[in-house]
Amino acid sequence: MNTVASNCLYKDPSQPIEARVADLLARMTIEEKIGQMHAVWLFLEEDGNHRTRSDQFTGSSDPETLKSMLSSGLGQVTRPLGTRSIDAAEGVRALNALQKFMVEETRLGIPVMSHEECLSGLMIKGATLFPSSLSFGATFNPDLIEKVGAEIGREARAIGCHQGLAPVLDVARDARWGRTEESIGEDPYLTGVIATAYVKGLQGEDRGVLATLKHYAGHSASEGGRNHAPVHMGWRELNDMFMLPFEMAVKLANAGSVMPAYHDIDGEPVHASHHLMTRVLREDWGFDGLVVADYVGVSLLYQHHGIAENRAEAAALSFNAGLDVELPGDDCAKDLKEALSRGLITPAKIDEIAARVLREKFRLGLFENPYADDGRIVLQRREAVDVARQTAEESVTILDNNGILPLSPGKKVAVIGPTADDPLALLGDYAFPVHLIHNEAQEEVESVVTPLAGLRAKLGAENVIYARGCNILDERKAGAPVFPGDVDDSTSLEQASSLSSRLDMIPSAVEAAKNADVAIVCVGDLSGIFQTGTVGEGSDADTLELPGVQQKLLDAVIETGKPVIVVISSGRPYNLGGAEEKIAAQVMTFFSGQEGGTALASVLTGAVEPSGRLTLSIPHNVGAAPYFYNHSFKSSGTPIARHFGSRYPFGHGLSYTDFEFSDLRLESETVDIETGTVHLSFMVKNVGDRDGVAVPQLYVRDEIATLVRPVKELKAFGKLALKPGASARVTFEVPTDMLNFTGYEGCRIVEPGFFTLMVGASSGDVRLKTRVEVTGERRMLPADWRMLSGFAVDKA
Repeated sequence: MNTVASNCLYKDPSQPIEARVADLLARMTIEEKIGQMHAVWLFLEEDGNHRTRSDQFTGSSDPETLKSMLSSGLGQVTRPLGTRSIDAAEGVRALNALQKFMVEETRLGIPVMSHEECLSGLMIKGATLFPSSLSFGATFNPDLIEKVGAEIGREARAIGCHQGLAPVLDVARDARWGRTEESIGEDPYLTGVIATAYVKGLQGEDRGVLATLKHYAGHSASEGGRNHAPVHMGWRELNDMFMLPFEMAVKLANAGSVMPAYHDIDGEPVHASHHLMTRVLREDWGFDGLVVADYVGVSLLYQHHGIAENRAEAAALSFNAGLDVELPGDDCAKDLKEALSRGLITPAKIDEIAARVLREKFRLGLFENPYADDGRIVLQRREAVDVARQTAEESVTILDNNGILPLSPGKKVAVIGPTADDPLALLGDYAFPVHLIHNEAQEEVESVVTPLAGLRAKLGAENVIYARGCNILDERKAGAPVFPGDVDDSTSLEQASSLSSRLDMIPSAVEAAKNADVAIVCVGDLSGIFQTGTVGEGSDADTLELPGVQQKLLDAVIETGKPVIVVISSGRPYNLGGAEEKIAAQVMTFFSGQEGGTALASVLTGAVEPSGRLTLSIPHNVGAAPYFYNHSFKSSGTPIARHFGSRYPFGHGLSYTDFEFSDLRLESETVDIETGTVHLSFMVKNVGDRDGVAVPQLYVRDEIATLVRPVKELKAFGKLALKPGASARVTFEVPTDMLNFTGYEGCRIVEPGFFTLMVGASSGDVRLKTRVEVTGERRMLPADWRMLSGFAVDKA
């Protein structure tokens, strides 16, 4: 029962937030403070008879234990609508029931925060299913991705969600890693720009929904591309390649939350890193939000990493290092009183953390507006679907085209392949229907337009023949993943593949191709967490060959002699076993969301001009992994390894027209190291016979530096549409601050000297070159260094 008088200072919204925090904190018991430092994962019910979600990591509790715990207050509730298939209005009423208990039945009436996943759309039943993060990156359009974030934020607010667990800022390095599909790409600057735009959109100007930057940091550089595996790198590489996007989103977008990653770096688990969570994040960058644990990340300090003996020690390590809230439950936080009694954590540290949580709740207005309105929920609004479709359209990337695209009218088309008519093949691992597979549940996917449906709508059903050709997985279900600790010896463990080996559907696919003028073969991945799919969290790979028998299907269709267009819907790049030389066109769609089929059909028929660009280089074969365009000069080996390199590098993507780059101008051949900006302009002309969209890119190489630098790094990019014969002058402006790297002192520095400037259509297609000299004395960058380049177009 709320026994505190209503005229208490902390209940007065006219009072300053700091005064309210201090007043409330002074009234709280140690149990109530600890209650703010963790979440609980519940199945919520409208009648208030909530149940704990239990698993091997988070355990379970009986109703009385749960009620007793809630009576002390609660920091967050984990995925109240995203844990199971529940109507949004019903879910909001159940969340309101919990909130009513917290506000009216606990001593201090502190409301609870609610968080949900939102990587490719709000992860609840009925929400808009947006494309994946790889698609976000492939648009090279931050303004559009800000709109994506805004639409996701709008849906989140409607259901009473206060924090969204996205975006993913992991800079992709090894395509074998299953979570590559969650990344924006392999370049830190592009990742930072796109993620910053998403955060701005999701949070809004009032930071009304906290974006959560994850997985901080270096998670994608794991040993062998394996989930949770150790990361081996020094601070300089970590800071330059993996920390930059996080720093940009914190400083430029005022991100409200950060989530540390599961791995260890050089033996230090990130969930116990004071250097990363406090020194860098709060002290150096000025972050003022909440640091929330990745699910069971605190528990893994004693369960897997072996740096703590028990829950109390794990909790003390993590909270002392900079954690604010344990997610998804209270596995370790519940033993903080023991940690206090043992002197492992101080009352002052608990006060500091509880105050941060309370401060955010006051700032969000939760004390004044704790409830969501179940009668005002709008999901899948027309504007959201339009943005999803535009994102899918702009991310479609043409890798090869011998002239067959756009498709000529009146052609009989065979649409073949396991991803051609499977709605789940268009969705990433944190899309609600896919995520439920791990819980052995199913969700309707009527809103998803498959490639087959999109092409039938565009070409006419009478002009489309369909044959599945093969399966990727014969059955979609929760697998039997083996986690560390489940067996005594993981090195001798043999696990059977779940990939389909059926070949009996290939003959019908061959027959379909023979009866058509052109064959569109749709191949790729089925996303799913923990080995319920071929890519996704915990679904890592040991090859970049198409999963299962898809290569056999493709080869058989090619043998018919009919022109073949390959459409790859996937979460990682794949090689085609030499078929690249034999096909008429190759198209990447990544996971394109509910509007993916419509978008694909529009691009293939020329109704929409293709403008997607690769954010992942496709290595010649898996032997090159980890492979990325911004490598060091010596990365190729000596002599150059046969497997090294990429036929389709970062930034690559074809249009249906051609663009000419010319007349490169540099405003000044020298720029001042302190305040200077490189001003570079050039002409772009559409020399083809149809409309097109150019995506010019600027790469820079530091010619001589005190430490080894990459062969090239993206520093600016832009997008412009041009009519046939039209031209425009494009200007890039790059502040000298952006020519920085992490020096011997461990901080960002800029050195004087010459820099090569490369303008091109991709990292591998450089059209224009010049060099500029940065003059002055070597300098360390201030905290507010200039992080963004400029892009301008003059069509006059």
